[in-house]
Amino acid sequence: MAVVVQSSRGWVLDACSLIDQEYSRCIRWRDNQKSHIKCHFKRQCFQISKSHDSVKATATVDGGNSDMQQKTNKVAKKRKRKHSQLNQGEVDSQIFHEKIRSVIVEETKSLVDSARSLGHLNGGTDTVKELLPFQACSLAALCEMAKELPLVDEEEQECVQSLVAEFGCTSHVDLFSRVTENKADWATAVTLMGEEYVIPPHTAFLLSDFKRIQPLVNYGRKFDLIVMDPPWENKSVKRSRRYSSLPSSQLKRLPIPLLASTNCLVVTWVTNRPSHLRFVRDELFPHWGIEVVAEWFWVKVTTSGQFVFPLDSQHKKPYEVLVLGRYRSSADDSISSSKTSEVLKRYVGAEAMCLELFARSLHPGWTSWGNEVLKFQHMSYFTLTPADDPADIS
Repeated sequence: MAVVVQSSRGWVLDACSLIDQEYSRCIRWRDNQKSHIKCHFKRQCFQISKSHDSVKATATVDGGNSDMQQKTNKVAKKRKRKHSQLNQGEVDSQIFHEKIRSVIVEETKSLVDSARSLGHLNGGTDTVKELLPFQACSLAALCEMAKELPLVDEEEQECVQSLVAEFGCTSHVDLFSRVTENKADWATAVTLMGEEYVIPPHTAFLLSDFKRIQPLVNYGRKFDLIVMDPPWENKSVKRSRRYSSLPSSQLKRLPIPLLASTNCLVVTWVTNRPSHLRFVRDELFPHWGIEVVAEWFWVKVTTSGQFVFPLDSQHKKPYEVLVLGRYRSSADDSISSSKTSEVLKRYVGAEAMCLELFARSLHPGWTSWGNEVLKFQHMSYFTLTPADDPADIS
């Protein structure tokens, strides 16, 4: 992500600006014909202009129906009593929140003030009124269907394939049992499974779940940075059904020791349940041979610098924890060439080999894996414009 502000307190990041840089040059293949375009990620996907209130307030209108108002008050009282009876997990979360609250407030204010002094986070006035893209993602369902297919004999089929063949052909692409590479120096817009996707340059990906992760291991690369945002189980996900969650114990099945180079930096997003944080610290990382070295806070703010959720909300917090650890091994693996995050490159080197697990988008120079790895690469998330100078793309 593009760094807007960097200080001893942390960073302010602008994801959309970085994404646009990645797609400044793009070739689009349609009906064996290619055209030169620029792709811009739709900015309205990042335009959160005001905080989402987790609890809606009830307003009293003069002359309103008194009986209706009385019923509303009763409902409010019942909810208040229910919320006061916290279970042990909620009690633990509240204790953790109170412990770190002042740090979140003070450090976020300092970073936001620095960003505002440079012209950022001032509640931009160029709000795009176009509706957010809605593309029902069927990738996870396709991965489930792929489980019914016979496993490919590793000796009979290579585990890697090129994204585009002659004249932009993609009919050969097996997304579920091979790692797909785009080795071009530009982004490529192609049709996969009947839908159009934009694939960034110098990227590799595998669309699968745990049962089909072996091609990633067979890919033969050792990574210096592994980032993951697991689909943790929580009540919000169950209610919304936005994606399938995963029991914590299943994460131990990830073959991290087979993917990590010596001293690999492993970064894991953790939701605000202390039990999940304890699991990562005390069980998951030790199981993989990873030593915890730091914990960071990922704080989400609006375009005006406010928390995206009320800081003291009982339901959702505007922050998450990132647990960072080092993989320790006796093997001596070298660092190969690629690109890494602007925030993390000082800890792994600018030429590190990078892998994202449970990915829902792709990045240049990275390898990505997940059962929705192409979700935010769908063409509906991009605005297309003609290339300024098609001759720059050969």
